[in-house]
Amino acid sequence: MKNFLTFWKTVSIKRKRAYSFVFILLLSVLVTVAGTLMPLSEEDAALLSDNVNTILSENDTFASLTSAIFVNNFVLCLLMFIPVFGAMFGVFVLFSTGVGIHALSIVQGLPVSVALLSLMITPIFWIEFVSYSLGMSESIWSFRRFTQRRWAYIAWTALFIGITALLLAVGAIVEAWLILSVGA
Repeated sequence: MKNFLTFWKTVSIKRKRAYSFVFILLLSVLVTVAGTLMPLSEEDAALLSDNVNTILSENDTFASLTSAIFVNNFVLCLLMFIPVFGAMFGVFVLFSTGVGIHALSIVQGLPVSVALLSLMITPIFWIEFVSYSLGMSESIWSFRRFTQRRWAYIAWTALFIGITALLLAVGAIVEAWLILSVGA
């Protein structure tokens, strides 16, 4: 522990941010995997799957589906930027995502590991998880800077919100295209 504290004190702020981001990204994947391990009944799985299918059936054009996906993901991501609350909210969202993956795997008759791995090989998964991890790590950094009364962090937060908006827009376009063309 002492070596870690010495290490942490000696690295630059940019490296600290990068290490924090990587740690939260790995934690995000683990929390999602934990959500896939939640036991679900057939009825609960069908109910969760119906909620997803409702969103898809209400947005049957490329433009409406893209915007629905973007708005959903961006609003969730924006909430993850809120100091302290955002990181906790993000963990809840990602755990719920894992439960949703489990529900869809039950309804589709797939092993949950296959469903999860098939999502993890898509760029959409990584685009969304990078965006959410940026939001959650910035949530923690914002709280730290707020307690130190360093207001320059607001510029970093604005930059990261812009980056996540761009990433999530690209992800929404790709996801809508995959859903409508492949039926994913």
